[in-house]
Amino acid sequence: MADNHSDNGYGLETLAVRAGQHRSNEGEQSEPIFTTSSYVFQSAAQAAARFSGEEPGNIYSRFTNPTVRVFEERLAALEGGASCVATASGMSAILATCLALLKAGDHIVASRAIFGTTVMMFTTYLAKFGVETTFVDLADLDAWQSAMQPNTRLLFLETPSNPLTIMVDISALAKLARDRDCLLVVDNCFCTPALQRPLDLGADLVIHSATKYLDGQGRCVGGAVVGDAERVGKDVFGVIRTCGPSMSPFNAWVFLKGLETLSIRMQAHSRNALALARWLEQQAVVDRVYYPGLESHPQHALAKQQQSDYGGVLSFEVKGGREQAWQVVDATQLLSITANLGDTKTTITHPATTTHGRLTPEARAAAGIQDNLLRIAVGLESIDDIKADLSRGFSKLG
Repeated sequence: MADNHSDNGYGLETLAVRAGQHRSNEGEQSEPIFTTSSYVFQSAAQAAARFSGEEPGNIYSRFTNPTVRVFEERLAALEGGASCVATASGMSAILATCLALLKAGDHIVASRAIFGTTVMMFTTYLAKFGVETTFVDLADLDAWQSAMQPNTRLLFLETPSNPLTIMVDISALAKLARDRDCLLVVDNCFCTPALQRPLDLGADLVIHSATKYLDGQGRCVGGAVVGDAERVGKDVFGVIRTCGPSMSPFNAWVFLKGLETLSIRMQAHSRNALALARWLEQQAVVDRVYYPGLESHPQHALAKQQQSDYGGVLSFEVKGGREQAWQVVDATQLLSITANLGDTKTTITHPATTTHGRLTPEARAAAGIQDNLLRIAVGLESIDDIKADLSRGFSKLG
C-alpha cells in the first residue's frame, strides 16, 4: 500500500512517467524490481516497530514491496486519490474492496452492465456470506434510487460498460450515494485516468484491472483499488495484508512501464476505434454499432462531458445470430480471437459465449447481450488493415 505524494501540479503525462519513483543510492534511471520475499531489520526493536506500525517501512512482500509501492503511488497520482492498493488481479481488487467494506446483511446495488465474472462474484460468492445484490439498468438513475434499501452500503458500476458502452452520469450517481450514505465504486478499466477520473466526479473508490490498458501489451495480470487513506489505505490494505491477493514485484514493474505510455496509447486507441466505428455503421451486414464517440450513441453528449476521449472498445451486432457472428470471428486472420482487451493488438470476441457465457440466458438478455453481438478492443495496427480483416468475414455474410 502506498499513499500518494504531492504531484506539484504536474500534468497527467508527467505523473505517468515520474510519480512515485524514489531512487536508491545506486542512482538508477529506471525503477528497479525488488525480487525479495522479506527484509532485514537493523534490530529486534526495529522489527517490532515495523510489525506494530509504529515505524513505516518494508516488512514482507505480501503487503510491502518497493516496486509495488511505486506502482501504487503512480496510479494514485493519476487518479487523484490519496491511496492505492495493488492486487493480484482486477477481480481480487473487487473482492478485497467488498471484504473490507461490507458485512453480512449488507446490500449492493450494481449495474446489470458489468463484467460477467463480477456478476458471478456478487450472486454466487458474496451471497453465501449474506451480502445481497440488486441489479439495475446502468443509465437509469431512477432505477438506482428505487433499488436502494436501508442496508444498501455500496453502488457498483462500470462506465462505459462492457461490452455495450452504456454510461451513467457519475456526478449524479455520486450525489445519490452521498444522500443515502452509500459508497460509489467505479470500475474505470475502459477509460483509465487518461480519459476519465471518477474521483473528481464524486466517486469514492476506483477499481482497475491493470491487466488491460494500464499494462497495454497483454503481458501480466493485476489489479488496483484507488481512494482515500481510510477506506483504501487502511481497510482494503488490511485485506491484502491478511488474505494475501498480492501483486508481484515483476508485474508491478511491467505496469509501471505501461503507465509511462498510457496517455498516448489511449489517444491512439480512441482514434482508431472512432474510425472503425464510423466504418462499421456503413456496412450492410451490421445492424447496430455501440461506441460513445458516435453521434448515434444515445449518451454521446454525456461521454463528451465526463470523458476526454471515447476509448478503444466498441461492439456491434451483425445481421443474423450466433452462427453469423462466429463466421465473422473465424474469418479474421489479423485480429486476435481472445476475450482480453487493452492490448496494442486488436482483439475480437463473442461476449454471449465468452465474457458473459456463464450468465443465464435471461441475465444475458437483461444485459442486452445478444447472440449476434461482437466486441472489438481496437488496437494500434493500421486501421485499414483492421477494416480489411473484418471485411473477410462480412463478405461471407453476403
